[in-house]
Formats: sequence, C-alpha cells, structure tokens
Amino acid sequence: MAKTKTTFFCQHCGNQSSKWLGRCPACGEWNTFVEEVIQKADTPESKYRKDVKKSKPELIQEITYEKQNRMDTRSVELNRVLGGGLVPGSIILVGGEPGIGKSTLMLQMALNMKANRVLYVSGEESNQQLKMRADRLGINNPDCFILNETFTGEIFRHIGELEPSIVVIDSIQTLYSENLDSSAGSISQIRETAAELQRFSKTTGIPVILIGHITKDGGLAGPKLLEHMVDTVLQFEGDRHYGFRILRSVKNRFGSTSELGIFEMQTGGLREVLNPSEVLLTQRDDLVSGVAIAAMIEGQRPMLVETQALVGQAAYGTPQRSSTGFDLRRLNMLLAVLEKRSGFKLSTKDVFLNIAGGIRVDDPAIDLSVISAVLSSAEDVAIDKNICFAGEVGLSGEIRSVSRIEKRISEAEKLGFEKIIISKYNLKGVNTKQLKIEIIPVSRIQELLDKLL
Repeated sequence: MAKTKTTFFCQHCGNQSSKWLGRCPACGEWNTFVEEVIQKADTPESKYRKDVKKSKPELIQEITYEKQNRMDTRSVELNRVLGGGLVPGSIILVGGEPGIGKSTLMLQMALNMKANRVLYVSGEESNQQLKMRADRLGINNPDCFILNETFTGEIFRHIGELEPSIVVIDSIQTLYSENLDSSAGSISQIRETAAELQRFSKTTGIPVILIGHITKDGGLAGPKLLEHMVDTVLQFEGDRHYGFRILRSVKNRFGSTSELGIFEMQTGGLREVLNPSEVLLTQRDDLVSGVAIAAMIEGQRPMLVETQALVGQAAYGTPQRSSTGFDLRRLNMLLAVLEKRSGFKLSTKDVFLNIAGGIRVDDPAIDLSVISAVLSSAEDVAIDKNICFAGEVGLSGEIRSVSRIEKRISEAEKLGFEKIIISKYNLKGVNTKQLKIEIIPVSRIQELLDKLL
C-alpha cells in the first residue's frame, strides 16, 4: 500500500513547510499553517469506486439522464425543505446550535424510514444513549443500525458489510482519517473526511447526511470548502426557550432554498407543524395595544404571525432599540420613516419589537404590521383582532405592493380574519367579489393612520 505523504501550507500566502509553524516566515501571519495531503494511501472507500471512463466533451443536447426517484423521509416538513425527499447519491449537511435538536431530528428520520436500511454513525453518543432517545421517541425500526465509531476506515468496512440505503454521520467534526496526523475536528481532518464521504456517496448512489457543529458566530464549523463540497446545507435554528424549531435550506442543488420546515419540540420528539399560523397566533380575549398580525410568505407557504411592539419614554436619555426575530436595522429605518413622514416623535422613546413564537422573519411584507404595532403602542390604542396586514413600507412613506398577495389573503380568510390592509397597488388582478374578507387598500402611511387611529 502506498504511503501517505503530508506537508504544511500557509493559508495566507501558500508558503510550504515540512512541520507546523506558529508564524509564517514568509508573510508573518500567525496560526495559518494547515496540514495537506500531497500523496494519498489506498483509502478504504476505494473499493466502491467503479471503473472510470476517460472523459470527453459532449454536446449538451446529446446528453441523456434518467430521472431519479427521491426517497421519502416520512416527514412532510423535511421533504419540503429538501425539495421532495432525499436524492440518491446526495450529501447533505445539517447544522445548528448545541441542543437545538439536530440529532433528534435525524434519529427520528432514521427510525421512521422503515422501508430502508439506515446506518446511524455516532461519534458523540454511546449506543445506550441513542437507545434511550429512541425509546423516548416511541418509534421502532428493525432496519436501523447504530454504530459508535469515529475512524473512517472502520465506518467504510461496516458500510460494506451492511449495505445500507442511507448513512447518517453524527457529527463530521468527530471523524478522523488515517491519511492525516492531525486531531479530529481540525480543518484538514474535516476536509479530508468529508471528501472521502463525498466520493463514497457519488460512486455508490447512497445518500449521506452529515451533522455539523457551528461556531459562536453562527457559521458552520470547519473550512468554507465543506459547504461547497456538499449538495445541500440545512440550518436547524430556534430559541431553546421556545418549543418551535425552524429548518431552513441555505443551499440546495436539487430544490428551492426559500422553503422552510417548522417543528415543535415535545417530550416525545419533534412534532411537525403543518399549519403554523394557528400555532403562532396568540388566542386572547382581551384587546391590548401594540399587537398586529402580519400575513407573510416563507418559501411557498403563507403564514400569519403576531408582531408585538412596546413604546415607552426613554428613562436614561439615550433611547433603546431592541428587536427579536426582526432585523434591527430595518426597524430603525421604519422608525425614521414614521418620524419623518407622519410626524410621530419617536427619537426620545424606547422601542421594543418581538415576533411571537421565537421565529425570525425576513419577508418585507411584515413592514406594515411592524409600523401598525408601533403606532398602536405609542398611542395606546388596540388594533381590532380581526384585522391583519401585508405591505412593504418605502422610505418616502408609500405602501408598496408585495408578491403572492392572493395566498396571503386566502390564508387570512381561512383563519377567520374579517379585514386585511394591503397596498392599493396590489389590487390589480385580485378578484375581490369572490372573497369573504374585506380588503382595505392604502397607499401611504397617513392613510394607515386614518384607518387605525
């Protein structure tokens, strides 16, 4: 067997060294040397490689391909984010904060896919711990195998014996390859083990799911190359103090990146939230000021969320601006528009904004409900609970149209709302005669004030 040869390269200038150095002698940068393989040994996954034909250029109209059926994960929300299910031969990276539920989600998927043989490889938990979690989930799958291993050579050997349909790795930061001397979790080890798993997945057609750690800044731990190597990157996020979890698609070669899945963490595992609007809206009898309902779109799914605002006099001179679930810079912009275009003096007042349910919203159509909630709290006037909002606010104070207004109106009507305030520029093409909900068009912030106050 050929011997593996490695050397160290500076990531900043490319200087080469036979040993690791703290400071690069060429460019003077610190901690930039990483270990690289310059000659590989025969790898354990090499037996999976098929005979490779010599490549040649082909005309694009002469290229043929067979449509591959996706594998059903038995989860409506997970299938939606993946674009319809697992694609054979794909490699998927799932990242998220510690304790958010990544391992629970993947184990739940492995136990639910009873028609497929699944190998769950864990380098962080023992077999007994995983068995305890499986018992808590209350799901039994006779074809789900658990392997506690971190050495890629042994993992490939067991894969060859079991011949699974799906492989789950928990996590990529715990694996190590014999081709490198560096410790598990280092940049070089993450890159090398991910490359081995990628070659295995592409040559066998077996989908591989990698669970990854994140840094304190929220990015995926390891080299940026890791995200380029995989086909799909999923982000599992949410506030641990809330029960809801959001699964977002950051990168997807086989589907849309605008989809999201919503789960609720319970004692028996993650429950899919098929109608999030009913869950995210607070059921209250008393009217309170500072609450407005927004009709938003995430991917192809319409949702109604509750926007809460609290406006009070600044106690220490400098007003506070705080936002949870909404971009703080956009909140400051909307407050400036309110002060300039409508005459509300908010520069000396504290403003706190919260999106109920612990989710984060990026849809510009929520601007109208944010302004309405702020005005409601500032004037201490409650908004009718049967009214919702959908519109973007421009810098000149105009209410701009938003996309897919029909879906937003339909969702509001389905949940029993009687009125929806939208931009008058969205009325074109909307058949209001067939709708039971009353549509109130507005074009500027001043019109919104007249309708509300």
